Amino acid sequence: MYHPRFKGKPYEMGQKMGHIFKRNNAQFPINLDEFQLEYGKQSAIILEEYFPEATAEIKGITDVIGYDNILFTSWMMCMGCCLDLNEEESIEVRGCTAFSIIHNDRIIHGRNNDLPPYLKKVSKSIFYKPYKKLSFILNTSSFINGEEGINEAGLLVAMTFVKPKIEEIKPGLNSVFLVRYILENCENVNEGIKALEKLPIASSCNIIMTDKQSNMVVVECNPLQMHIRYPESNKNGIKFIITVNNFTSKEMWKHDASDRNNFLAEVRYKTAFDALMKIDFTDSIEYTKAILSGEYGFICQYDNSLNFDTIWSSIFDISNNKIYRAEGNPQKVKFIEDKRLSK
Repeated sequence: MYHPRFKGKPYEMGQKMGHIFKRNNAQFPINLDEFQLEYGKQSAIILEEYFPEATAEIKGITDVIGYDNILFTSWMMCMGCCLDLNEEESIEVRGCTAFSIIHNDRIIHGRNNDLPPYLKKVSKSIFYKPYKKLSFILNTSSFINGEEGINEAGLLVAMTFVKPKIEEIKPGLNSVFLVRYILENCENVNEGIKALEKLPIASSCNIIMTDKQSNMVVVECNPLQMHIRYPESNKNGIKFIITVNNFTSKEMWKHDASDRNNFLAEVRYKTAFDALMKIDFTDSIEYTKAILSGEYGFICQYDNSLNFDTIWSSIFDISNNKIYRAEGNPQKVKFIEDKRLSK
């Protein structure tokens, strides 16, 4: 993974990223069909209205690399929700298992980020210190937007992909821009929920949030409906919440276009659920590592024929402001502490 640091006003941060792309001769062979381009343009207008800082950051990139800003922004707004809609089975499918727990007054979040292996080469863990906004770490297979992160207030935010019904996709902010917006603008779960209630949501997704005050939720949402799921407890009273790649709540099943087992989502959920129901451990960090590494059942052990893998794995010790990340499949790669945010 790359580990860039961006500080300052949005356009300046975008310029810095643009220069990185330029030095490395990054290529962006964007090819949107008529529907995607129109959808992207409409979503870009919404992004500028609700999150102008992101619009300015994108402009900084395109000005440096000399790319058409409208096309580039439209492409970014299609990520994770309507790329390749002319081939239904090739919608950008993502895996991911995420869970938060409270154990001995320690708040922990663990997550595997599962994607096609080629994205490992371009994945980034970015330290952001935006002008007059919250600082945060953003882990992403893209840039500007992201799959997960934590900010200086101790708010953890992550998304999991849910396959959308094509007719329900609307112009708006996709899940990875929702993650970025909340990290930059919200200090706790309640503020994150309020943000999701006001932002136009583009497509089906789960947004899991956990804060230093021990609040944790999964917001199951799409453009038509939002349902908030709260944590459950095991027999020892330990609270936890899990999300994978479907809608867990029956209220939202009608918005899920998958077979509810996208890349073994149900199996991964059961692995995490069974392990967290037992809670037979003293060290919550090591136990979280063991779950994410597949020691309690299938969670990251994808067959090579699937061309799909856990390309990074993260643990956030929210109580103690610590971040650990395995930059690869956690069965094979060790977790290393990331101290950038604490510094």
